[in-house]
Amino acid sequence: MLVIKNIQFTRLFKVDGYLKEFNFRKSNPTLQGKLSVDTIDERGNRIMFFMEKAEIGWKILPQQLPTWIPEQEILLDEAIREELPG
Repeated sequence: MLVIKNIQFTRLFKVDGYLKEFNFRKSNPTLQGKLSVDTIDERGNRIMFFMEKAEIGWKILPQQLPTWIPEQEILLDEAIREELPG
């Protein structure tokens, strides 16, 4: 029987003076592949985006996002590295 482990965790980051919750989810435990991240904007709208393992860490995949999200890429990368093995 094949078991695929989901990895889920949440981190809070201060963005523009406010705490923002970022929820991370990886549906397969390998370091390859995408990891989904979601958060909400100031109006409560959910924003979902993907990050992928690159040579120099986890990077946000090109997509149209509010500017404050890519500005957090280093913090997001650090949070993922803390949680994922390897």
